[in-house]
Amino acid sequence: MLAYVRLEIRRTLRDTGFVIGGTAMPVMMYLLFTNLGENDGNWRTAAMVGMAAYGAVGSALNTGGAVAEDRAVGWLRQLRVTPMTPREVVTGRTLTGVVTVLPSILAVLAAGGLVDGVRLAAWQWAGIALLLWLGSVPFTLLGLGNGYRLTGPSTGVVNMLCNLGLAVLGGLWFPVSLFPGPLRAVSAYTPTHRFAQLGTAVSEGHAPGAGAIIVLTAWLVLFGSYAVLSYRRRAGTI
Repeated sequence: MLAYVRLEIRRTLRDTGFVIGGTAMPVMMYLLFTNLGENDGNWRTAAMVGMAAYGAVGSALNTGGAVAEDRAVGWLRQLRVTPMTPREVVTGRTLTGVVTVLPSILAVLAAGGLVDGVRLAAWQWAGIALLLWLGSVPFTLLGLGNGYRLTGPSTGVVNMLCNLGLAVLGGLWFPVSLFPGPLRAVSAYTPTHRFAQLGTAVSEGHAPGAGAIIVLTAWLVLFGSYAVLSYRRRAGTI
């Protein structure tokens, strides 16, 4: 499986469009949102964490697009004849996705510190990057599930809708405090809202709450099961 992971990481990082597209958009949106009108330092920091989370989610979901392309060229058919189990194939692709979210996270954090003047302690910068990196795994699994189950064009559309819907509902673009009461209650159970809380907690100087970890873990199990089942279902038809 390690050889498979190395191969997929090299393939992904060679795709210049994938890397640039996953970093340029969240950075531009962050700088736009934080330089319209008067914004204080707290908003710039919160927006930085939210947009870094948004970039990570988008890059993680895009892993499913690569899977759909693999199906089209017969790569999944080749994997069926290897000793790897469906769970190992999904795990390998997940590890690949985890690596590819790093440019998005680091690019937005760099924009916050170098352009917008966000000031945090060294341990906070490292903690935000690490927790957002690790917390992106559920979204990689969601993208993989879509990629294994849907056609190539459908995967791109569904991943885009998932990205936009989860970003807005999870408060990655706008503060959840602006939401009406019922929508705010729903937002608390979304994976994106809890994902952003990992970084927000560190930026405020404390560890993430148990609620964020519990909700994200539940979504991790759900999306992981979805990815494995999707791979098994598709493997029987190729």
